[in-house]
Amino acid sequence: MKQLPVEKRALQIASMTGFLICVAVAVWGWQSGVLTSQDRLQALVDRCGPAGALLFTVFQAVQVVVPILPGGLGCLVGVILFGPIWGFAYNYAGICIGSLMAFAVARSCGKPLLSLLFSDKTIQKYSRWAEERDRFARLFALAIFLPVAPDDFLCYLAGTTDMSWRKYTVIILLGKPFAIALYSLGLTAVWNALVG
Repeated sequence: MKQLPVEKRALQIASMTGFLICVAVAVWGWQSGVLTSQDRLQALVDRCGPAGALLFTVFQAVQVVVPILPGGLGCLVGVILFGPIWGFAYNYAGICIGSLMAFAVARSCGKPLLSLLFSDKTIQKYSRWAEERDRFARLFALAIFLPVAPDDFLCYLAGTTDMSWRKYTVIILLGKPFAIALYSLGLTAVWNALVG
């Protein structure tokens, strides 16, 4: 069996630890009634005041750079905690900031970073997009617009290409709203069916 580099194992351990913490918080929330009562959940958020929205936005940004949970779940949490309009706004701000951070990290660290953060299967599947220089921006924009591809990986991959900051930023700012709204609406409908 192939031995993973120390850095990749450390990142996997950190990601798994973050995931387990999120699961523990979710179990606590479910058992305490915070996640089963809209009133209790809203009371918890209200007690945090403006810091709650800021912390959530920061969490969404970090979630893109170091994926802990599937991004769609964060979108659901945003809508549940802050309602459809503010939830969307905080999701959008956090995810866009995180996407810009991922691009900056990849631009600085280069392709070796990809193999530390992502599986070989994902890298092989999408890396050929980067080889198609004329088409990469279009493929990237389409993938960001439609929630069908691993956005976090694609943001890192874009950072290893010669795509300009300006083009990348425009794609993220214009492409993310549709995908975030789709995740938010779809997962909110599922949540309401389970809880309501």
